[in-house]
Amino acid sequence: MEPVNRREFLAIAAALPPLMQANQASPTNRIGTKSMFVSMHEASSARYDFKTAMEGYAKAGIRGVEPDLAKVREFAMKESPMKARQLLDDLGLKAVSSSNQLGLMEPSEQRTGNLEQLKWKVELAQVIGADRLVTPSARTGNYKEDDYKKGVDNMREAAEIAKPFGVTLMLEFARTSRFAASLPTALKLVRETNHPNYRVMMDTYHFWGGISKFEDLELLQDGELFHLHFEDVPAEPIRELQGQPDRRFPGEGIAPLRRIVEVLKRKKYIGPASMELFQAATPALQDVDPYQMATRARKAIDPMIA
Repeated sequence: MEPVNRREFLAIAAALPPLMQANQASPTNRIGTKSMFVSMHEASSARYDFKTAMEGYAKAGIRGVEPDLAKVREFAMKESPMKARQLLDDLGLKAVSSSNQLGLMEPSEQRTGNLEQLKWKVELAQVIGADRLVTPSARTGNYKEDDYKKGVDNMREAAEIAKPFGVTLMLEFARTSRFAASLPTALKLVRETNHPNYRVMMDTYHFWGGISKFEDLELLQDGELFHLHFEDVPAEPIRELQGQPDRRFPGEGIAPLRRIVEVLKRKKYIGPASMELFQAATPALQDVDPYQMATRARKAIDPMIA
């Protein structure tokens, strides 16, 4: 292929803006569609290995997956990292996110070790084609205002580690966190970090079961939400007693999921609605295989996001 000279390059560049504007006016998501889609978080099939879970999801017609990097690493140690990527490609699956790394933003003595874990995770995420990684805030210590200033610096440092691998970190606020438990706090931290490799995500279980308000969704700028976990909140037990095993399939609880979806669509979100149930900790899900889990997820979520 012959190199393009300057005159030819300028002529090509002059023809690009209309196409770019068209793409911006009608963007596509990670699986090439222009609307929200069902995705499966591998925690929903934690009793199964990476290969079995992915095969079950693909059989159920899932296209977007959120692999557990610890499970991927187990597979890669027996096969190879590229074999893990090949498995996804052969099954027609796209790693639309990956999970996860705790303790990146909160000041703590464990943070150095957490950064070391992050390094192998972003490298492995890159290999399997995942360009984002969930980083929950889940610590329950007591924090002061200066800790949030340090948290912003911590997030920038972590983002710089992820940047060479083309991975964007995503702050997930958790209902039990004492550092970032709400959407407004998560948005404040991400906006002050102001780094292209740190964005905000949301889990509907943490959003509706925690201290956030429905009106907080209006704080989102168009396209600002980068990823979505999609589950329901039960009426019982009372919310103060609820834990991860109490998550429900969408439509089986009290969260106004359809209303949430309506707002997110208006805010230009077209990414995954990724179901994250905790199979290993939920007795009612112990015997549900990945195919059944994904089939139930599609049946529950598809009508809500259509």
